[in-house]
Amino acid sequence: MVTTTLSDRLADVGLADADARTLYRWLLLTRALDERIWRLNRQGQVPFAIPARGQEAAQVGSAYALRPGHDVALPYPRDLGVVLVLGMTPLEVLLSALARADDPSSAGRQLPMHWGHARLGIVSSSSPVGTQIPHAAGIALAARLRGADSVTCCFFGDGATSKSDFHEGVSFAAIHRLPIVFFCQNNGYATSVPLSLQMAIPNVADYASAYGIPGLVVDGNDVLAVYAATREAVHRARSGDGPTLLEAKTYRLLPHTSDDDDRRYRDPAEVATWEARDPLPRFRADLLAAGLLDEPSDAELLAEIHAEIDEALTQAEATATPMPDGEPSLART
Repeated sequence: MVTTTLSDRLADVGLADADARTLYRWLLLTRALDERIWRLNRQGQVPFAIPARGQEAAQVGSAYALRPGHDVALPYPRDLGVVLVLGMTPLEVLLSALARADDPSSAGRQLPMHWGHARLGIVSSSSPVGTQIPHAAGIALAARLRGADSVTCCFFGDGATSKSDFHEGVSFAAIHRLPIVFFCQNNGYATSVPLSLQMAIPNVADYASAYGIPGLVVDGNDVLAVYAATREAVHRARSGDGPTLLEAKTYRLLPHTSDDDDRRYRDPAEVATWEARDPLPRFRADLLAAGLLDEPSDAELLAEIHAEIDEALTQAEATATPMPDGEPSLART
């Protein structure tokens, strides 16, 4: 039996040991910032939260395959890991969560976690599910017409694939062979509706064959597998070979939103099963086994991240709230 080491896996996907440590830091930062926002919501300081816990590997691994500021990303609200990897800072994330005037996404006038950042090429979506998918196809067409080599990556959950926006956007992109990656984070539920009541096929990626494009299922809790699949899809799009539909099988470990009670529709045993597959301790164990991380450096890194978040929160709380009248002034820096 041949045992594949972490170093072998990294080499297979064109990454070095330093990339593994960088990916781990992104996973850790996403988890820590997500937990802080959740606590702030429970303390009444953040009005609404959409947790990312459990889906960090799908978000970090996919975004790491993009060129920040060059490629265009259309995240969906749970995509905290995506926007962090693409360049949004914890301060900018907290400005959105606290609805402050300097929030780069909407100047504090949109629901939290409706990400947008002009300089980073992050396009804000609206609250209705799936509307970013046809927008993404249009952005990819615009890149084609301009002669740009940018790739558009559109993120969404499994629930969005039940909307006409998904089928219209994918069909248009496939017909015109646009430079786009459709990335579905399938966490098994469209809010409270399980996958078995959303679709009659086992995989979202199976839809791809209807549109004549590649479809691939990947372990969404394996950050390296997600990176490798997204890198290949991005390369295909940038080379002029058209769209790919990627499906990352994952699971959200917290309720759908801060206003949701998932105990009404999820079996605690199911949640516990997925908690055992949590992508963060999984990757940490790989790094420890490979000698790329040790317990003291892990504790030091976590303390550094918490200090970074503490400082960002202090700064965010000191900023102004939006004025009730007048035009918003979006932060563009």
